[in-house]
Amino acid sequence: MKFICVGKNYSEHIKEMGSVKPTEPVIFIKPDSSLIQKNDPFIIPSFSSIIHYEIEILVLISRLGRHIKEEFSSKYYNKITVGIDFTARDYQNELKEKGLPWEKSKAFDGSALVGQWKDKNTFDDLDKLEFHLLKNGQKVQQSNISEMLWSIDELISHSSKFFTLKIGDILFTGTPSGVGPVKKNDLLEGYLNNERLFSIKVK
Repeated sequence: MKFICVGKNYSEHIKEMGSVKPTEPVIFIKPDSSLIQKNDPFIIPSFSSIIHYEIEILVLISRLGRHIKEEFSSKYYNKITVGIDFTARDYQNELKEKGLPWEKSKAFDGSALVGQWKDKNTFDDLDKLEFHLLKNGQKVQQSNISEMLWSIDELISHSSKFFTLKIGDILFTGTPSGVGPVKKNDLLEGYLNNERLFSIKVK
């Protein structure tokens, strides 16, 4: 199992990061060791002093595929949820300044939180899903799937040109604006269409 992750997929987040809109999806990979096990907390790693939360829409790949045409992408996932791509922002900025790959700031152990899966067929309109993140009871991120620069179907098709999609792989589709730091004892709660699908403590 691997995590296929997307960066710069929401205009407002691109602005808050002081970046520019890419001409194609920005893709990076997290290994399976990034997964936070069920009921475990997020543990702040020793190599970073600025860890940011990034809530995202996630989809679960349900078929083996390569070079998938966009019109068939919807057949390759069957479940959807929200999760967090935890990011060592200070380390990422340092790596970027040196022109180095930044997987170490994104793909470290315990950096991927996956919420409770929901069958995609339970939703009336997958193009209008709303999601938000609470930090200690306060809403810090909120968006709608319609605000993505590249849709889920486009991302599946694009990713499959480079990586074979396998059953059980998880696609992180990018975060909206509002990212920010976490500290010990924070409580993070993620919602999809006002249903809470994860709750995690920071240690």
